[in-house]
Amino acid sequence: MSKFAVVAAGVGAVALATAGGYGGYHYLESQPRYAQVLSVEPITETYFVPREECYDEVVQEQAPSRDSNQIAGTVVGAVLGAVIGKQVGGGNGKKLATVAGAAAGGYAGKRIQEDMQSKNVQTRTERRCQTLQDPKQRVIGYEVSYSLDGEPGTVTLAQRPGEQIPVVNGELVLENPGG
Repeated sequence: MSKFAVVAAGVGAVALATAGGYGGYHYLESQPRYAQVLSVEPITETYFVPREECYDEVVQEQAPSRDSNQIAGTVVGAVLGAVIGKQVGGGNGKKLATVAGAAAGGYAGKRIQEDMQSKNVQTRTERRCQTLQDPKQRVIGYEVSYSLDGEPGTVTLAQRPGEQIPVVNGELVLENPGG
């Protein structure tokens, strides 16, 4: 075999190997490829939903008085005090005891009526309402860890992926072709 034939055979073998390698690569690249999904973590956000909560509250307040100056108590106390004072002593002392009894009785009558009025309360029920904010969670996306040709990666997706993510020309296909 001549030198030329040996060189030609070598060049032919290299050409054949290169063509076969390219063809094999092209064949592999035309086959569907997928990245393997390793984990999927939902990304959530908190939002608030208003709700009204109502309850009944018992309220006590002082009842309105028809005699806010305690005149009736003062008059009744003064009359009783004067009657009692008149029973004491004689002459001018009796007059002085009557006046003093009327003054003391008037003061005591006013205080007694005042105390009775402060204990006179009325009760009513009031409806109270307030708006509360209840926290809720919603998923806004997914943090996806994947492996492509043995290399790990992470991507954020709007939809939950399946077990694999399609790959075209070495890139992940992240959008639905129909959507």
